[in-house]
Amino acid sequence: MDDLVCPNCHRDDDLAGERRGELIRITCATCNLTWDRDPSPRCKTCGNRDVRVAPKAVWERVRGNQIITVALTTVHLCSTCDADTLRAWLNSGTPIAPDENPAAGLK
Repeated sequence: MDDLVCPNCHRDDDLAGERRGELIRITCATCNLTWDRDPSPRCKTCGNRDVRVAPKAVWERVRGNQIITVALTTVHLCSTCDADTLRAWLNSGTPIAPDENPAAGLK
């Protein structure tokens, strides 16, 4: 079994979980991030079990073209299908950018 750590603060000592059907809802008491964990995650594209949980930002436009991160969600990155995204996330140490920028196209 892989080590379970918070994808936001990388702590593993202050986590609590409760089963909800097939998933486990986990809460980190250190940073208050809550996420659902599939006990056996797989890549949705190829079925590979070699996946990493990574934080993904949720952005909101607040004023003009200013954006802020309002929440984090988690995604499973496949070492094969998502290799570029996984490498960029590991190198940056910051959450993955959302698929859509709410300020795109504004000047």
